[in-house]
Amino acid sequence: MQRFKTRLPLVPCLGAALHLLAGPASAHPQPAEEQEPESVGLEAVEVEGRAADLLGVADSASQGQVGQPEFKYRPLSRVGELVEVVPGAVATQHSGSGKANQFFLRGFNLDHGTDFNATLDGVPMNLRTHAHGQGYLDLNSIIPELVDKVDYGKGPYYAEQGDFASAGYAQFHTFHRLAEGIAKFTGGEYDYYRGVLANSNRIGNGDLLYAGEVAFFEGPWKQPEESGKYNGMIRYTIDEEDFGLSVNGKAYRSNWTATNQIPKRDVQAGLLDLYGTMDPTDGGKTDRYSLSGNLWSKGDGYKNQLNLYALYYDLDLYSNFTGYLDDPVNGDQLNQHERRVVAGGSGEQTWFNRVLGFDMDNSVGFQVRYDNISNLTLNHTVNRRFLASISVDDVDETSLSFYFKNQTHWLSWFRSIAGLRSDTFFFDVTDKLHPQDSGSQTSSMVSPKLSLVFGPWAETEFFLNFGYGFHSNDARGVTNHYDPLDPTMPVKGAPGLAKQRGAEGGLRTQYIPGLVSTLAVWYLHSDSELVFLGDAGTTEPTGQSERYGVEWTNYYKPNDWLTLDADFAFTSAHYQDVPHSESDIPNSVGQVIGAGVVALLPYDFFATARVRYFGHVPLNETGTAYMGDTTLVNLGAGYQYQKLKFEVDVFNLFDSKANDIAYYYESRYPQNAAAEEGIMIHPVMPRQVRATVTLNF
Repeated sequence: MQRFKTRLPLVPCLGAALHLLAGPASAHPQPAEEQEPESVGLEAVEVEGRAADLLGVADSASQGQVGQPEFKYRPLSRVGELVEVVPGAVATQHSGSGKANQFFLRGFNLDHGTDFNATLDGVPMNLRTHAHGQGYLDLNSIIPELVDKVDYGKGPYYAEQGDFASAGYAQFHTFHRLAEGIAKFTGGEYDYYRGVLANSNRIGNGDLLYAGEVAFFEGPWKQPEESGKYNGMIRYTIDEEDFGLSVNGKAYRSNWTATNQIPKRDVQAGLLDLYGTMDPTDGGKTDRYSLSGNLWSKGDGYKNQLNLYALYYDLDLYSNFTGYLDDPVNGDQLNQHERRVVAGGSGEQTWFNRVLGFDMDNSVGFQVRYDNISNLTLNHTVNRRFLASISVDDVDETSLSFYFKNQTHWLSWFRSIAGLRSDTFFFDVTDKLHPQDSGSQTSSMVSPKLSLVFGPWAETEFFLNFGYGFHSNDARGVTNHYDPLDPTMPVKGAPGLAKQRGAEGGLRTQYIPGLVSTLAVWYLHSDSELVFLGDAGTTEPTGQSERYGVEWTNYYKPNDWLTLDADFAFTSAHYQDVPHSESDIPNSVGQVIGAGVVALLPYDFFATARVRYFGHVPLNETGTAYMGDTTLVNLGAGYQYQKLKFEVDVFNLFDSKANDIAYYYESRYPQNAAAEEGIMIHPVMPRQVRATVTLNF
């Protein structure tokens, strides 16, 4: 019999359905660590995180899965680092803990999310036409202890993936039941305190999971963060042999004081401390509440699922990135504000057939999303006090997407995955300050996809992938006719959808027992990098670009007590149609290396070490300014006795003072100084120690 495994449901809309597919309910539920999603097909796929056997399952070399086994001993200094389980991805921070991280992948400065799509149990995390940045991705509402697994992929090759997914995607799936309750407390330097309480119970025919998290942090900054985070989650799931459903509610609130990037020249001159700030009143507060439901069923020759969600979100953000450049008297602090309601859903139907002697499955699916954004505001403020409005908008944005996907096993060693996706966006903007910039626009795009998979031979598969993708632009940039800062100056609106196309070749091998290794060589072209700048209220054209690179990932478990991983990513990113000497893409990370080791030691001790390096980061188009290389080493060790676990983590072991992120632009500080263009820096967190005690019950 040929090696044929039904593909893992790595689609963005499955969310909770992956967990619902874990099999029939029983009076004695499986422990959370042992949950296995079950798919309809000739074989079920055992889920083991990065150790999972994805031969015959994955569509590309850069598609994979990370599970709780990898999270269990991984020191996390912040929630955004969950993205770094995607090989080659980097999460940094240039503002307070409550703000979304900066993300980097495949030569993209993803800002806070553009070109990287994330979902949590089927609910989209990226926010379109956001007050601060397009595709804004805030992962702070995730409780890491409840993450069962993360399905990820890179490149525009997957029919199920649409907006923001050309560089990559990550689908976070939480447990729907726990083997034991969790009571956890962490305390550390710089007044870091965090508590988590979670449990699940059998109620009727299903499982009710509930959890809460609180966290407080002052940080090493001269202006303390005074951050507070509050998270809650409740989920009810019913599993039967051929159908299931889940209802999932989440709530998140955060407030903080921020320390943004500062001029490097002023640090060197002693005018600012490395952990200082140009404006001690920067910061913000945010809320996010969501409710989602998933329903699925399956039979001998089919499976289907339906996912519905609704969420409320608001943000008040205060930022001063340039000091006294634009307003030498009051300073340049900006307030970005919005409130939004998002509603949407998705569905997919798959049929498993045998046509003309070939094993074949066909899927059709849809995704619909509506964003109602009110009081989308950009204000000039001083010390969080209002001075003047720069822009005030109400936005309605709707997307309607359909896709078709066919997977055919032509030979025992060759299969193809072909897909076709259509996306239509409806933008409607009401500009309350400049009515001439109000308007409506419709944009559509069709994106073909094709993947060819050869093998396996000697436990090795080879992949060729091709596809078109896109990211949507901010609705305000699409309908703009005049510069918001100068209403008399006409501007050309951005296209609603920016087209991208990519290709990849690679391999996945499990030939050496215990080792999973992948190699991918990839290319991605963007027709336009027009991006609406929420910090300025304008659209900046950057023209066409191309990126290419190579990625090599390795996960090795030679025995039950030792796990090793090492991932390498090297990227080149350039603008096209400009002289080569002016073609560097600012903030494109050229080199990323991540490696770690976990050892389960005798007498119930354990230890872990991780190193993260990223470098070769140009800060301007001419390549005359660079961020510098950053290397961080984290250590962890602990002891577990029955239901009680103690652990100590040391972050930034060697107390590096390198940059977490850097930019290059003009600023003025102090107030009476001359304006000057230069490098703006935000350092990594200094060495800090945190201790954790966990009680299972």
